Amino acid sequence: MTENMRSLRKLFLYKCLFALTFWNLISLSVENELFTSVSNNFPEDGSDKKLKSLPLLYTNSHQSKANFDWVVIQNTTESLSLSEITNDNVKKLVSLLSNFRQGSKLQNLTLTNVSVDWNALIDIFQTVWHSSIEYFNINNVTQLLDIVFHGFNYSGTSMKALTVKKVVITNLYFSQDHLYRIFAEMNIASLTIAESEMIHMVCPLSDSPLRYLNFLKNDLTDLLFQNCDKLIKLETLILQKNKFESLSKVSFMTSHMKLLKYLDMSNNLLSHDAADVQCQWAESLTELDLSSNQLTDSVFKCLPVNVKKLNLQNNQITSVAKGMAELKSLKELNLASNRLADLPGCSGFTSLEFLNVEMNLILTPSADFFQSCPRVRELQAGDNPFKCSCELQDFIRLERQSGGKLFGWPAAYMCEYPEDLRGTQLKDFHLTELACNTTLLLVTALLLTLVLVAVVAFLCIYLDVPWYVRMTWQWTQTKRRAWHNHPKEQETILQFHAFISYSEHDSLWVKNELIPNLEKGEGCIQLCQHERNFIPGKSIVENIINCIEKSYKSIFVLSPNFVQSEWCHYELYFAHHKLFSENSNSLILILLEPILPYNIPARYHKLKALMAKRTYLEWPKERSKRALFWANLRAAISINLPMVDGKTCGETD
Repeated sequence: MTENMRSLRKLFLYKCLFALTFWNLISLSVENELFTSVSNNFPEDGSDKKLKSLPLLYTNSHQSKANFDWVVIQNTTESLSLSEITNDNVKKLVSLLSNFRQGSKLQNLTLTNVSVDWNALIDIFQTVWHSSIEYFNINNVTQLLDIVFHGFNYSGTSMKALTVKKVVITNLYFSQDHLYRIFAEMNIASLTIAESEMIHMVCPLSDSPLRYLNFLKNDLTDLLFQNCDKLIKLETLILQKNKFESLSKVSFMTSHMKLLKYLDMSNNLLSHDAADVQCQWAESLTELDLSSNQLTDSVFKCLPVNVKKLNLQNNQITSVAKGMAELKSLKELNLASNRLADLPGCSGFTSLEFLNVEMNLILTPSADFFQSCPRVRELQAGDNPFKCSCELQDFIRLERQSGGKLFGWPAAYMCEYPEDLRGTQLKDFHLTELACNTTLLLVTALLLTLVLVAVVAFLCIYLDVPWYVRMTWQWTQTKRRAWHNHPKEQETILQFHAFISYSEHDSLWVKNELIPNLEKGEGCIQLCQHERNFIPGKSIVENIINCIEKSYKSIFVLSPNFVQSEWCHYELYFAHHKLFSENSNSLILILLEPILPYNIPARYHKLKALMAKRTYLEWPKERSKRALFWANLRAAISINLPMVDGKTCGETD
């Protein structure tokens, strides 16, 4: 019949029992009480290939009908999926499976939504055990009645792997040995019991052939497989999402597993805080997953010495102390989502090639990481709260020199601090060499200071600042002494029309021309001259100050000789000081002989300023112009002075 069904796309059967071979069948439906099937695993080219996969769903639309037939797909299919198995149809299932004796094509069986008694469940397992099935998956299992001891014949099986997921046991009181012994003694290579709230598993009574064991998401504790030496061929052990607490007990659990290579203890409650507790791991263990536990820095005191791949992600590790662990075979280390403040060194991990420290608390990574870890080919350090400062510049420079060893660069590397740089990628963060090099900054500051000192010193020397400071000090001290000795006489009484300041080389002109023409002419002008008015016993500076203060004006006889005289400089300074302190117009400049600007010493900068800003009287060489000169000079110093000692102008003793 099937020879004429090569183009058949759908077939509906009702209460039939056939041995069928299908080629292009897309959908098989058995109405009412039997199975519906949807599968695309059929040959589309019209070849003579047999059916490889046939998933069947038992619909049981008429529960009242107890007698029905099963579709038997014998010697044609490699995979079979059945669903909705109950106590009502379990015998039919066992009958169906009995047809797949060893030598049949069926290798994969999946049962979903199984709700049967313990004895019925054992019958299913026993039937599968002596069939051609190699891989048996059973999901969503509800065991209804009491669990009791049941013998099991493990001999002569084709089974290689059993996967049991989501088992619910309604009986709360039973012997654990009756349940777990069935699974512990299974002579298969792979066993998975997951998401089943399993609290224990017994140790096999004899050497077990198990190479793969997966107890994902159960309630197992540190009591599992303690002192169990029968798992001698076990290579992979997955205990993820259980309730293990002691890392040292886990290590002793593995110590008898001589071939164990991979251990997954992630998502447990593991810790290791006792420094004096020893650990003993299987020497064959090369890959260990301890992520998402409660481990701290002390975990590095309890690790398998030959481990090559170690996952410590999402724990509470703050640092990897130097010398704490000697893991010379370690090539891959995952420390992401911990509390590290810096990159770990490689003193204990001399073969390290891959390191992940993402999502830690690293502000400024060490710039010498690749020097201490020369074999590292990839570093994942993104998503840390980087502090963009001078110290980080070296790490950024390291990235440029690493040749692409920073995984996730630049997107995962951003500034977190300071706030004004938050969100800035590290590749866009730059500071000048001067701002970050402390030595260079100190040298630059020192050089600038030296230059500033040199400039100030030069200006002080050029402008004769020490001389002015000394003169200011002397003037201040003179005024202080005068106030201290005669406090009631501090109100200055003018006694002279003018004080004359001149060089000794110009004294003949002063005595023969200036004094006679002013004092003997009209106006009764009284002049103060150092030779006749300085008081013996007082210092020259004090006499100069007193004469300037008691004179209405100060006459300076300027000539090349004047600018070379130290005392003339003193007198000019004090007169200029009076000019500013009393806000008066008391200076009269007489240019006796021309003075070229470059002949005026630098310290006479005030004289230069005065000559540039003030009008000075120039001594005329022509006699016809001298009358006007004297008239202008008398007008400049004309003032009525008060009587001195009861004498008026012109009176003598």
